Amino acid sequence: MRAPNSEATPGGSADAGRGRGELAAIDRLRRRLPGPPADEVWIGDDAAVLSWPWRQLLLTTDLAVAGVHADLDVVGIDVLGWRALAGALSDVAAMGGRADQAVVGVAGPPDTDLDLLYEGIDACARAHGCALVGGDLSGAPAVVVSVTVTGHVPDDGAPVLRDGARPGDHLFVTGPVGGAAAGLRALRAGAGPPPVLAGGTRHGGAHDDVTGALLEAHCRPVARLSEGDAARRGGATAMVDVSDGLLSDLWQLADASGVGFALARVPVFAGATLEDALGGGEDYELVFAAPHGDRLAAEFARAGTRRPVMIGACTADVAERTLDGHRVERSGWEHPWR
Repeated sequence: MRAPNSEATPGGSADAGRGRGELAAIDRLRRRLPGPPADEVWIGDDAAVLSWPWRQLLLTTDLAVAGVHADLDVVGIDVLGWRALAGALSDVAAMGGRADQAVVGVAGPPDTDLDLLYEGIDACARAHGCALVGGDLSGAPAVVVSVTVTGHVPDDGAPVLRDGARPGDHLFVTGPVGGAAAGLRALRAGAGPPPVLAGGTRHGGAHDDVTGALLEAHCRPVARLSEGDAARRGGATAMVDVSDGLLSDLWQLADASGVGFALARVPVFAGATLEDALGGGEDYELVFAAPHGDRLAAEFARAGTRRPVMIGACTADVAERTLDGHRVERSGWEHPWR
C-alpha cells in the first residue's frame, strides 16, 4: 500500500471521498472475508498476526512494480529490488517486530537484468539482517517484485497495532519525512544517477551532501526495525509506517483508534518541502502514539538509535485533524481502485 512516487505527485485520491480508491477497496475485501479468531489479526494492519504453537508470527506481503514503485528511467533496477524488500520489512517494523525470513517472486520480460535486481534485494536483506530463503520466477510484460516477509515479536511481547492509541497519548515520528519524494524530484531534474550497487558496494553517483541524502532516502530507504522494537518496549500504544504519506498513514492510525490528532510540528527532511513531508510517502519512518516519559527515551537510548521527535498528541475529538491549530486534509497516495 505504498505511495508510487515514481508515477504520481503525492496528493489525496479524488475518489477517496466517494468510497473508491485503495482504502475503500481494502475495506470492501475485509468485510467480504471471514474475520480472524480472537487472538489473531488479519487484514487491516501493517502485518498479520498469526498464532503458532510456540509464538505469534508476523506475516506481510508487498508488491513493487516497475513504472509504479520505481521510475527506471532515472534509477537502476537494483533500486526497485531494494525498495521492494524494504517496504515489506517496514511493515514488520511498524508492528514492533523483528524480521526473520523473506521469499521473493519476480516476474518480468526475458531481458530483465536479474543480477542487478538481486544485487538490490540481497543488499537490502543483508543491511536489515533478514534471510532470503526462496522465491519464484516468471515471465511478464513488466517487472513485478512480490515480497513476503515473516517476523516475530521478541520476548513474548505483544505486537503494536494501529488501534490502541488513546486521547492524551503523544505522537512521535522516528525521523524527518519528505526525503523520498524530494529525492525523486531531484532525480527527475537531472541530479542522478544515484550510486549503483555492485558486489554489495555502491559505485559512482557523487553529489553534494543534501542531494546525496535525498537520493539515498528515495533509492535505499531504511526499515526502522530497531526503532519499532524500542517504541514497543517504550510503551507505544499504536504505530504505523510512513509509506503512503505522513497524513494518510496517521489518518489510518487515528481512524482505527477512534481518536483525533493535533500536530504541533513536522520534522522535514533537509532539501524537502512541508508538502513532501505531509504527503510524499515512502519514507518508512514510523509514526506512533505513546505516553511521554523516561521509559520511552530509555528504550531508544538502549537501542542506540536517534530519539523520536514528538510531533503532537491524540485527542478525544475523532474529527480533530490539525497542524499548528489549523485543519489539515488527508494527503498521500492511494492506488486507484473502482
